[in-house]
Amino acid sequence: MMSSAHTRRYPWALFAIGLLAVVAVASVNAATTGKVMIVQSNSAGDSVMLIDPTTDKVVAEIGGIEVGHGVAPAPDGSRIYVTNESLATVDVVDVATLTIIKRIALTGPPNNIAVRKDGQRVYAAITGANGGVDIIDTAKLERIKFIRVLGGVHNPIMTPDSKFVVAGSTGGALATVIDTQLERPVWTIHFGDREGVRVFCFEWNPDGSTKRMFTQLTNLHGFAIVDWEKRREVGRMTLPDIPPAERNSEGIQGAPAHGILVTPDGKQIWSTSKINSRVYAYSMPDLKYLGEVKVGLVPDWITFTPDSKKLYVANAHDNTVSVIDVAARKEITRIKVGQIPKRNATGVFPVIGTGTGTN
Repeated sequence: MMSSAHTRRYPWALFAIGLLAVVAVASVNAATTGKVMIVQSNSAGDSVMLIDPTTDKVVAEIGGIEVGHGVAPAPDGSRIYVTNESLATVDVVDVATLTIIKRIALTGPPNNIAVRKDGQRVYAAITGANGGVDIIDTAKLERIKFIRVLGGVHNPIMTPDSKFVVAGSTGGALATVIDTQLERPVWTIHFGDREGVRVFCFEWNPDGSTKRMFTQLTNLHGFAIVDWEKRREVGRMTLPDIPPAERNSEGIQGAPAHGILVTPDGKQIWSTSKINSRVYAYSMPDLKYLGEVKVGLVPDWITFTPDSKKLYVANAHDNTVSVIDVAARKEITRIKVGQIPKRNATGVFPVIGTGTGTN
């Protein structure tokens, strides 16, 4: 075990911070007790920040994580898992003290990260030609298995019922569906030859099982629609266009749309547009266009509050997070964060006391 002295705190706001549960993408019954926090990585910085959605201010900062990529809160509220690109590790953060308690060495350079609903497994994306998914046992805090995926993995994302983790490959133009109990691939979804899988999210059935997957692809300004039962693509949506003079050409990286999510109540789906510097809303399940909100430069990832009332958009080239009123489809404010913010997640924090982490 190792501890870290790289914790910076904002004393006025650190009372009662401790993680209770993952607010899963498709969890309508997400925990509502405790304190909701937005966990925001800074991909060119050395910290992970916590944003309080009641004040829309950064209230805590976990230091010592250089080039942090993905963030995933633990369901029991004890930890936050962060992929550290500079060290090729998963950094395990104890939430009670906001310190790093262990760094788990990975097979190769990581991208994003996911955690199973029962908290027993963490899945780290390993990028590159020889990449795949590293599986971590959270009781032992050890890497226990590597699953090779063609073209490497950019994002591993859990299905609503946690029965599968889907590994999206930018190099292989496919999504590999991994059974989380068998811990092996069981089927794949192929897209176009040059259409790498970027970001995706899920719609769920009343029993919580997966109904559809919505997938952003390389060079697609929109998203593909996958029928989960049929295991194939059934359609595509193209995001609205704007005049060429208003378009952004910075930081596209082959992903004109990067960031998509269904609201926790299942009523809407929102997508970013890096080209248009906007986020777009559609109704569910009919995918009727609802409207847009202009945000900062290169919106790269999004997360909602559990009540579906607020959306947080990481603006990678503005070093800000846009806060959106979902019902009004209006930007409320922009929060200054670290260098090149990208992945974010929502967690719920119970009252655990003030904490005594090392400063």
